[in-house]
Amino acid sequence: MPLNEHFGPTGRELRVMGKLRAMNWFLVALITVTSCIGFVLLYSVAGGSFDPWADRQIVRFGIGMLLLLAVALIDIRIWFQLAYPIYGVSLLLLVAVEFFGRMGKGAERWIDIGPLQLQPSELMKIALILALARFLHGILVEDVSRPTRLFGALVLIALPAALVLMQPNLGTATILIAVGAGLLFVSGLSWKIIVPVVVLAVAAVPVGWEFVLKDYQKQRVYTFLDPDTDPLGSGYNTLQSKIALGSGGVFGKGFGEGTQSRLNFLPEKQTDFIFTVLGEEFGLFGLMILMGLYLAILTQGVMIALDTRSQFGRLVAMGVCLNFLLYILINTSMSMGLIPVVGIPLPLVSYGGTALITVLLGFGLLLSVQIHRGVDIPRSASNLL
Repeated sequence: MPLNEHFGPTGRELRVMGKLRAMNWFLVALITVTSCIGFVLLYSVAGGSFDPWADRQIVRFGIGMLLLLAVALIDIRIWFQLAYPIYGVSLLLLVAVEFFGRMGKGAERWIDIGPLQLQPSELMKIALILALARFLHGILVEDVSRPTRLFGALVLIALPAALVLMQPNLGTATILIAVGAGLLFVSGLSWKIIVPVVVLAVAAVPVGWEFVLKDYQKQRVYTFLDPDTDPLGSGYNTLQSKIALGSGGVFGKGFGEGTQSRLNFLPEKQTDFIFTVLGEEFGLFGLMILMGLYLAILTQGVMIALDTRSQFGRLVAMGVCLNFLLYILINTSMSMGLIPVVGIPLPLVSYGGTALITVLLGFGLLLSVQIHRGVDIPRSASNLL
């Protein structure tokens, strides 16, 4: 199909059908299959029952897929116009968490809006991608490194990162900063700025350790360095995760036969350590299948980014892919004891509400970029629509 065929004056119904035909259904299938692995694992860790996790996750996935399709069908130029308002609303929700947030595991991360329980920090990941992509869209590559331009981008990144860090939620704050830095790099940020910033960041580690990290976060680092110092306390999660992964071997113990998870030795098995459950029950073979699905999803995302005419669409696609990749890297590294334990779920697989919906919304934006890849967005927003 030619790039702009579905944008002609053919009427509303035909226009929607044209977009549906142009959609990357292979990517949708990959997302669905990966999520089904999560359903199976949640059924297993509940002792062979859909309640209390698998049934709710299936419902949330259904809702999320409807939202994904709705987001994908919306013209990418509309998302361009809504980028800053979405960012502003997400920022206000983060501020609201400080006053009305609900405590959970030592941090204020949730806010109740009627019957809904939202985690604004998850929504901010998508909002930051949209806002930063719009900001950088209007800047020439040679101008990205100019202090006046760079300052605006850094403010967009720093505001939500600081608010999330106050909750405290170091894992999500790290992802926000990393996604922002990644988009700046893709946009053409000069190495003359990147290298000094990296050096300063390394030099600031002692200051961050002393004045930024909470006591429990420091304990996580101590535990990461030597989990055997407190095997029944702070080191318990990491040790049990390693035991479960190692015991799975090449082909695993079998579906529903994971002793570490079924006997409740493995903590947070339905969320933070669902990757470990997969390794114990299906072994290295099962883990490689999941990693293959993740790689296929990321490959499709990068191909969409490279095939997009507008800089805004390209940056949105790359931001969604980078956010997804960071989810995977942090959760799997945490499960294997390669980094300290942080509360980052395994995307599409871990049990969760806001995190799952947010990931699917991100893929909806990615598909919107793909469907409208032939749309040229001018640098001036005043020329749109």
